[in-house]
Amino acid sequence: MLAIRMQRTGRKGHAQFRVIVQESRLSPKSGRVVAAIGNYDPHTKVANLDTEKAEFYLGNGAQPSNAVAKLFSRNKVKLPEWVEIETNQERSTRHAEKLRKNQPAEASAPEAKEEPAEDAPIAEDAPAEETAPADAEEKDEAPAQEPEAPKTDETKDEKEAAA
Repeated sequence: MLAIRMQRTGRKGHAQFRVIVQESRLSPKSGRVVAAIGNYDPHTKVANLDTEKAEFYLGNGAQPSNAVAKLFSRNKVKLPEWVEIETNQERSTRHAEKLRKNQPAEASAPEAKEEPAEDAPIAEDAPAEETAPADAEEKDEAPAQEPEAPKTDETKDEKEAAA
């Protein structure tokens, strides 16, 4: 029985395919090809097909692979009624429980526990807005904040000049 399938050509990482007619029990790499019908470049989606040869082999019972049948239908090659194109191919996932979407919310996002500074007072029940003095709210002033500590990191230029 003859099969119409794709034979991979092209360099590594840049595949191109020949559309060939071959004995179904042979591998596309075997090199024993009955006829070459055309070629297909998946990067540019360009297919050069000899539609007359394709229809001849299809009419004589050659079985197209699913990818070739889709390619033929896109390029308006007349397919026989018995050719079925699989549209829904479901893949099974090994170890689906390890997928990120199947993990519990707690395990997927590690919580960063912030510890309060040792010298800062801990306000347990009162929010920070309520502890601000009433005078600051009336005068539209923000409560006084502690000044930031000066940065002690020196730039590369300063370190080289000191050395």
